[in-house]
Amino acid sequence: MAVCARLCGVGPSRGCRRRQQRRDPAETAAADSEPDTDLEEERIEAGAAELCSEWSGRSSSPSPPPRCSLLELPPELLVEIFASLPGTDLPSLAQVCTKFCRILHNDTIWRRRCREEYGVCENLRKLEITGVSCRDVYAKRINPRVKSGRFMKILPDYEHMEYRDVYTCLLHRYRHILGLWQPDIGPYGGLLNVVVDGLFIIGWMYLPPHDPHVDDPMRFKPLFRIHLMERKSATVECMYGHRGPHNGHIQIVKKDEFSTKCNQTEHHRMSGGRQEEFRTWLREEWGRTLEDIFHEHMQELILMKFIYTSQYDNCLTYRRIYLPPSHPDDLIRPGLFKGTYGSHGLEIVMLSFHGKHARVTKITGDPNIPAGQQTVEIDLMHRIQLPNIESLCNFNELSRIVLEAQEQVRQEQQRQEDRTEDGEGSGPPTEVREPENEGAAPLKEEPVQFVLPVGVSSRNENYPRTCRMCFYGTGLIAGHGFTSPERTPGVFILFDEDRFGFIWLELKSFSLYSRVQATFRNADAPSPQAFEEMLKNIQSLTS
Repeated sequence: MAVCARLCGVGPSRGCRRRQQRRDPAETAAADSEPDTDLEEERIEAGAAELCSEWSGRSSSPSPPPRCSLLELPPELLVEIFASLPGTDLPSLAQVCTKFCRILHNDTIWRRRCREEYGVCENLRKLEITGVSCRDVYAKRINPRVKSGRFMKILPDYEHMEYRDVYTCLLHRYRHILGLWQPDIGPYGGLLNVVVDGLFIIGWMYLPPHDPHVDDPMRFKPLFRIHLMERKSATVECMYGHRGPHNGHIQIVKKDEFSTKCNQTEHHRMSGGRQEEFRTWLREEWGRTLEDIFHEHMQELILMKFIYTSQYDNCLTYRRIYLPPSHPDDLIRPGLFKGTYGSHGLEIVMLSFHGKHARVTKITGDPNIPAGQQTVEIDLMHRIQLPNIESLCNFNELSRIVLEAQEQVRQEQQRQEDRTEDGEGSGPPTEVREPENEGAAPLKEEPVQFVLPVGVSSRNENYPRTCRMCFYGTGLIAGHGFTSPERTPGVFILFDEDRFGFIWLELKSFSLYSRVQATFRNADAPSPQAFEEMLKNIQSLTS
């Protein structure tokens, strides 16, 4: 009663206007004759009486200013006030009184909430209902059963839809699946970005460019979409296959995990059978035919991936991943990169910084090193000074420098373990000593010439010919099925803000990485601890 009295601007002796409007005269008279025992209202009434007596004692003072409440504000002003509040607070506000509830039916409020909270910029009243537009691929469904031969375009009922329905039944309901996710596809993994696209929620699978063009932009493939085909009823559609959208299902399993299921997997099949499906998949995945791939081992890997991934039929479980936090002293901005991995093609990795170390974690993977594993680890305390360009061409010279750095790291770790066993604690950090190389280039951050040593293979020969700095690191290698994994020494080469490389010393192989140029919403970690926990989780799934 006290809250309602303050909002309505009436005293407790008169009762609430809203309640009086719903009573007949007899009930109103009876209610006014009953004593009010609400302590809060008595306190407010006593304060008001004291204030009135104080003003009445001042004969020369002006009359007290009139009281004003939210209810006395014009509706257009209330609309502006309510539109600035978070959408999750509006249902509670609608329960205050009938006037607030009526004002909250104004679609202007919900349109602003959709725009500010989820980036929706569509206008429900101005969408094209007929004709062909660029939105057809998202908004319209094809009904092949029309016997006239003309396709019927079935659209959501935007004519009578309201932004309140879009907010409550679509955006707010599925807000937990927005962001970046990694599908559980065995060792292959993947990168799914769930975004609000127009008046839809769409799950886009991010695919690396065709091998070995690491600098090309990413490719995108829709896996599912959610929208309102009818008022207050969200529809989930599977976009997998080549026969258009069909019935699907999404279930939020638990926090930071959800699953998708296709209810019409026959839509994934092609008339030409598995052979046609494989040829189509191969063109999309590799941009070539199997006859163009002369390496027999690569053909086996490609066929194995098709057989393994196609069995899921878009019935997958996804686990949330975060973008790494950034710090001012990082070498470069952390984030997602595309990298070359020999016969396995291009893969997506994540570069993150952790104090004295940096890590490159696989978001997509292969049967040797599955997704979630740390493919490269960089020791930022052991910088390597490359020799001059003539000496760098000699692989043995580079190998000598890297092995010296490896021995130095081993000795420092041994001293650290000895101090720990002796109970001396960690102690002060050991001074880092750069390897002494005759004829080496000056140790500085200005770009220096770089060339791969003779005998080191590279999928992409279009790597930068200058680099900023190099560090000692280790790369993870393993047999098929992630058997006998071990870390081998290598060199991390920082080319510029968007590219780096790694030389696998034992494999005599070079991987080039290029930044994924995309802006991701709802992908920042809530805390550094949450990001570290996420890395452990995705690594434990494939360990």
